[in-house]
Amino acid sequence: MTQAILPPHAGLEVDRKAMQALIEQAAGSALSFQDCDFQDADFSRLDLRGYQFTACAIAGASFQGANLADTRWLRCRGGQAGFASADASEAVFQNCDLNNANWRRARLAGARFQGCKLTGSDFDGIACLGWSLEECLLVGALLRGVSFRKADLLQLDFSDADLSGSDFRDAVFHGGSLRNATLKNVRFEGADLREADLGGLDLSAAARLAGATISKTQAAALLAELRISVV
Repeated sequence: MTQAILPPHAGLEVDRKAMQALIEQAAGSALSFQDCDFQDADFSRLDLRGYQFTACAIAGASFQGANLADTRWLRCRGGQAGFASADASEAVFQNCDLNNANWRRARLAGARFQGCKLTGSDFDGIACLGWSLEECLLVGALLRGVSFRKADLLQLDFSDADLSGSDFRDAVFHGGSLRNATLKNVRFEGADLREADLGGLDLSAAARLAGATISKTQAAALLAELRISVV
C-alpha cells in the first residue's frame, strides 16, 4: 500500500533526534523535506521508506543500513554521504551531487540515477539488479564486478573508474567515456562502443575490448595511442 506523503518540512536543521521525533509524529506517513540541512547527522538504520528530499544538504550524513526504499532525492548535495548497506531499492536520485559517497553493499535493485555527480563514489559489493543510470558522472568511481549487461548507457562518464570484473556484454554506449578506466577482466562481447570516448587505453586495456564494436575512427585513435602506424 502506498504511503501518504505529508506536506514538506522546509528549511530545518535535522539531526537524528529530530528525525526520530518527526517519524513518530508522522505515524506511518511518508515525510517530505525541502531545503533542509542533514549534514554530518547520523540516520543509520532508520526506516525512511517513501520519504522525499528536495534540494537538501546531506554532505557527510550517514544513512548506513537505513531503509530508503522508494525514496526520492531531487537536487540534493551530499559529498561523502554514507549509504553503505542501506536498502535503496526503487529509489530515485535526480540531479544530485553525491561525490565520494559510500554505497558499499547497498541494495540498489530498481534504483534510478539521473543527471547525478557520482565522482569517486564507492559501489563495491552492491546488489543492483534492474538499476539504471543516465547522464551521470562516475569519474574515478569504484564499480568492480557490476553488471551493465544489455543496458542502454546514456552519457555515462566512467573516466578513471575501476570497472574490474564488470560485465558490459551487449551493452550500448550512447556517448559517455571509458577514458583511462581500469578494465581488468571486464567483458565487452557484443557491446557497441562506437559513441564512447576510448582515449587513454593502453595495450592491455585495449585487448579487453575483444568482441565489442568500435568505429574506424576509434580504432585509428587507439592505434595512434599505442604508437602503431597504419600505412
